Amino acid sequence: MKDSAAVSEKELVSFLLRPCSYPNRPKLVRLIQTHVSYVFVASPYVYKIKKPVNFGFLDFSTLENRRHFCECEVILNRRLCPQMYLGVIPISLTGGGLAFGPGEEVVEYAVKMRKLQSRYFMLRLLQQNKVTARDLQRIVITLKRFYETQIPAREVEAWGRIEKLKISTDENFAQTEKYIGLTISRPAFEAIRLYTDVFYSRNAELFESRINAHRIRDCHGDLHLEHIHIAPERLSIYDCIEFNDRFRYIDTANDVAFLAMDLDHHGRPDLSRQITAQMADALKDSAMLRVIDFYKCYRAYVRGKVESLHQSSAEVPEPEQIKSRMQAENYFRLALNYAVHGSEPIVLIVMGRVASGKSTLARALGCELGCEVLSSDRTRKELAGVPLYVRGGPAARSWLYSEAMTKRTYKTLLRHARSRIGQGVSVILDATFSRRHHRDELRCLLERMGATYCFIEAQAPEEIVRRRLREREVDSREVSDARLENLDMLNRSYEVPWELQSNNLVTVASNRAPEETIAETLKALACIAHKSSEICERCRLSICESVRS
Repeated sequence: MKDSAAVSEKELVSFLLRPCSYPNRPKLVRLIQTHVSYVFVASPYVYKIKKPVNFGFLDFSTLENRRHFCECEVILNRRLCPQMYLGVIPISLTGGGLAFGPGEEVVEYAVKMRKLQSRYFMLRLLQQNKVTARDLQRIVITLKRFYETQIPAREVEAWGRIEKLKISTDENFAQTEKYIGLTISRPAFEAIRLYTDVFYSRNAELFESRINAHRIRDCHGDLHLEHIHIAPERLSIYDCIEFNDRFRYIDTANDVAFLAMDLDHHGRPDLSRQITAQMADALKDSAMLRVIDFYKCYRAYVRGKVESLHQSSAEVPEPEQIKSRMQAENYFRLALNYAVHGSEPIVLIVMGRVASGKSTLARALGCELGCEVLSSDRTRKELAGVPLYVRGGPAARSWLYSEAMTKRTYKTLLRHARSRIGQGVSVILDATFSRRHHRDELRCLLERMGATYCFIEAQAPEEIVRRRLREREVDSREVSDARLENLDMLNRSYEVPWELQSNNLVTVASNRAPEETIAETLKALACIAHKSSEICERCRLSICESVRS
């Protein structure tokens, strides 16, 4: 709108919702809102109006800025879909009313586009399980040609330096801090921020090598499923970033990571892996695989921020606000998963002495990461057909916790872990794992599968442990049968996990507030993220041999 507010936003939207306002007189006008624009679908055309907002990274607050960025949007998007973007149309006051085209006073500008057939949007095709290998290959070929036409320039390549990258990542954290407790938890926020900083510090040479290899180009910048249209006769990739050059002056891996992340988000990690591998191969860029998870984390976080901004917009209807809030939570959770274990599934084994807080920690981790938690206490009682919250007498407990029943319980946990990893799903195991041979058996299984895993040992001072065991006597929701009278015996049978390597073991003090404990756990996992979980071949064979014997 005009800076002098000659026409209110409400009047403009009302005008654009009336079919008679358009030269082609559509039967119906449909409105789609984002946090930065109004999109009016008036078949066979679409008109996009920029909202008069300023988020720092984007400034549409003046009419001149909106005109400028409308023109940029048309020019930049014609690089990948010239047939779609028709031009910039003024909206003017004429004879006391509003009309498209020049008039007495221009009050707004609209980007005019051809409407694409809805059935060919990639997101819809994906939801119908219709995305094919040929579709992926078409995307790869299109992007390869596009990236190769963007000639490297010093001005662009400078944005590949860590100090430049941190402008965007630091900005993300600053702008989402107000959403802590609303769409992202504090532990997740702190862990993702720490992971980002640690990745920068560990990989300075890698980022420099990306610049030297001319991988920083003027890219699309917003490459996700809803911006790809796969029609039989033409592939269109539209709606690139026009409002801030630094969001386009990026590593090609960063661009590809957005699409790969969105495929993960929509439950297709198989296609995510395919598109990443094919793009790396097409661009002769094997090093892309070393940075892809970092950029996927960044992209998921950006989407979480965008959805958070949208759900807090007053003009957005409440049902849409709720939907955006849920989407924001899902994207932030995905970003946390990338920070903790990358794109591959992980098995987290939360272990420790009795009443060390391991079950509470396991449940909190499951909530933060969206993972299923498999509890030995529950599994044991379910196998035995014993009610979960009933503590039997001495004879019943002796049978329930016998060596044979314990062996059966751990065998069941291992079978479930194997199944989940085979399905490409992360899982959390909640058990004491007090005996080394149980830990060795699990490690041997996971390493044979090539699975990523980490043991998390919960620890608490003895006075805290004794207090927790006393509280169990009156807690009707407690599944575990262990009580204070069992403490000395259970402590004697606990074998400290000296055999575990530092990149497969996190030790957590659980005597603090739950939020502090989970935050420290996630940050510890983020610090060791993406280090190899493999042990040397000699050690692996030794473990497998001991399990067999």
